[in-house]
Amino acid sequence: ADTLDYEVIKFFIQKRDDPDVKYFIGKGKTDEIKDFIDNNLNKIDLIIVNGELKPSQWFILEKTFKIDVFDRVRLILEIFSKRAERKEARLQVELAQLQYERPFVRELIHKSRAGEHPGLLAGGEYQVDDYYEMIKKRMKKIKDELSKIEKNRDLQRKTRYKSGFYLVALAGYTNAGKSSLLNILSNEKVKVEGKLFSTLSTTTRKIKTNLSINQILLTDTVGFIQDLPSWIIDAFHSTLEEIKVADVIILVIDSSENFETIEKKLKVSIDELYNIGVSTNSKIIIAFNKIDLIDNKNTNDLINYLNNKKLIDGSEIVLISANNQKNIGVLIEKIYESLPNIVTVKLQLPNNNETQSFVSKLYQISIVKKINYSRNIDLEIECNSKLKGKIEADSIKLQGNVID
Repeated sequence: ADTLDYEVIKFFIQKRDDPDVKYFIGKGKTDEIKDFIDNNLNKIDLIIVNGELKPSQWFILEKTFKIDVFDRVRLILEIFSKRAERKEARLQVELAQLQYERPFVRELIHKSRAGEHPGLLAGGEYQVDDYYEMIKKRMKKIKDELSKIEKNRDLQRKTRYKSGFYLVALAGYTNAGKSSLLNILSNEKVKVEGKLFSTLSTTTRKIKTNLSINQILLTDTVGFIQDLPSWIIDAFHSTLEEIKVADVIILVIDSSENFETIEKKLKVSIDELYNIGVSTNSKIIIAFNKIDLIDNKNTNDLINYLNNKKLIDGSEIVLISANNQKNIGVLIEKIYESLPNIVTVKLQLPNNNETQSFVSKLYQISIVKKINYSRNIDLEIECNSKLKGKIEADSIKLQGNVID
């Protein structure tokens, strides 16, 4: 609610073993809320239910309260619609919204045929049968458009792969600090907000640092959140695919929260990674962010707590602060160590102008570990194994030698 700048004026809490079949919150609590609305001096515009309503429950609550009622999923979709800026994100959000609306429209069709003349998602009377058919057609069109975008992204990915690029994906719970970390590692200025789902589209940049190969691409992705329906995850499939195919995943965790919250969010994030299709053998670095907000004792206690919960056994762990750039160098080293198939190549090249251009290129696509200028240029480099053959072939064209 804060993310959408709503002013929350009253909380109602009901403890039940199971939601009420008719009202979700029970008849007594419904009457209590109705009395509050009727007797409040200020106009109330919206009720938010922290749960997932069935279409019949939503219909009864809106009819009873005579104002808009959002459940948790619709609130999240509302945030998505405000955050979506690029074409792909807008399509993904619209698809998720239509998926959400479909069962509610079916309920409205049922009610209208029963003579209740309902509105459509608080939009007034409507030809709900026609709208339902429009939803189905629009969903098919969106899926076709997203499929084209996904094919283009897949083509770009294959081109990068052949060019020797590594892909590192930033993943984690929403508002953990992924975009801030992207800015630091890439020296970019991607928009950062302290609100949920500030990133809905993937943003890919090169890692820019003297400690790393220039061929590393870093991708920021949409944040995870607890109890998100599978069909919303499916709508963002093409975006989340970047995590699945990454060479290394940095799982960003906000370490400034209480231990139970961190445990819950870490579990959600790990579950979502595996639901996306990330292999158990994938290289995952857990980056505990915002350590500037806690002291060393709390940090040690947190690690021990999560170890006891069997959540970080055997995982690579880095404690960082994107805010004051603490331990960013350590994180970069961990990324480099986790990259697959890095090989060493030793070359001896003639010392001339043509070779100098080739050496400049090597600095861009590899790490030059040693270089010695004399009558010849002797080099020792580390690079992606996919580039090894091309580098050696180019060296031989320059009348150089590959040294075993």
